[in-house]
Amino acid sequence: MTPPEESATTAPVRFLNADGTFAPTPAAERYRHLVDALPDADLEQFYRDMAVIRAFDVQATNLQRQGQLALWPPSYGQEAAQVGSARAARPQDHIFPSYREHVVTKIRGVDPIDIIRLMRGLTHGGWNPVDPKNGNTHIYTLVLGAQTLHATGFGMGLVFDGRCGTGDPERDEAVIVYYGDGASSQGDVHEAMVFAASYGTPEVFFLQNNQWAISVPVATQSRSPLYKRGEGYGMPSIPIDGNDVLASWAVTRALLDEARAGAGPRAIEAMTYRLGAHTTSDDPTKYRTSDEEESWRRRDPIARMEAYLRARGASDAFFADVEAESQALADDTRTRTNALGGVDREAMFAHVYSEEHPLIDEQRRWLAEYEASFEGGAA
Repeated sequence: MTPPEESATTAPVRFLNADGTFAPTPAAERYRHLVDALPDADLEQFYRDMAVIRAFDVQATNLQRQGQLALWPPSYGQEAAQVGSARAARPQDHIFPSYREHVVTKIRGVDPIDIIRLMRGLTHGGWNPVDPKNGNTHIYTLVLGAQTLHATGFGMGLVFDGRCGTGDPERDEAVIVYYGDGASSQGDVHEAMVFAASYGTPEVFFLQNNQWAISVPVATQSRSPLYKRGEGYGMPSIPIDGNDVLASWAVTRALLDEARAGAGPRAIEAMTYRLGAHTTSDDPTKYRTSDEEESWRRRDPIARMEAYLRARGASDAFFADVEAESQALADDTRTRTNALGGVDREAMFAHVYSEEHPLIDEQRRWLAEYEASFEGGAA
């Protein structure tokens, strides 16, 4: 699936062309003042975030292939959409990821090894979302679209508690929820949008349209652009070039600020591409062509940002430092993963109910007796 043709009415917000040249589209002019005010340090941080997480992502994929993880959902190719939107959120905002927002969680403070623990089967959730060090980041949701209901419910709570729309941008809170083009066809997403619009939640629905819902192309899912679904519920909905980190940052920052101030929910469709497999249990060669992949590889978000920074005068030393940090994270991920070991038997019984429960007690007793039956060669 090659990138669709653009018209004056469907052209997304874009600041950087595929070759890294700065060429804002007409739709981008509304947000240009935000990008023009970005210091070089922030621009370089965007690049660093994308490059470092790709090294982590590749390492995690390799670990799964070597039997260290049960599953891995690559984010390869979607780094710009995620980095820009995550950096646009303010510290008090609440993040509801899907299951491949690795760099979003890292930016917010989650230790990447907590994602590894989840995909290794050592934990039910990965991290504690109320721990301050995790930056109001809620846990991954493998049930497609369910996180949009969680986010909308949380946003409704913010409205009821008066934690948004007070006119204090340093204290008012907002919510951003991530989901994909496949999830956008789930009823949960539409129910979430109904309640978000009805209650005016301070929420941004961030759709990463990576063109494929596993093996189903987006053209099969919808005959019109997906951002129009948000418009159908009465919320402003903006299409962006999801491989342009500047577009992702600027539009998300503007829409989160509007939502936080009490203007109600907004939606973003970030048009990007999943260069890797859906997960490591998937083989994309069965349903898409190498020509399609190459057409999107030429729009690689990291290469695009590198070209832009070099044109602005970024030094070789900067890029060497990013490469060193990327390698260090990859090495650390491998070392710490290999040291994780297996799952504690008791872990599967923890946090199932808020209080002790006789059914859980019985299951715990049965498992202990079953495992004991194998001791001493009984098996």
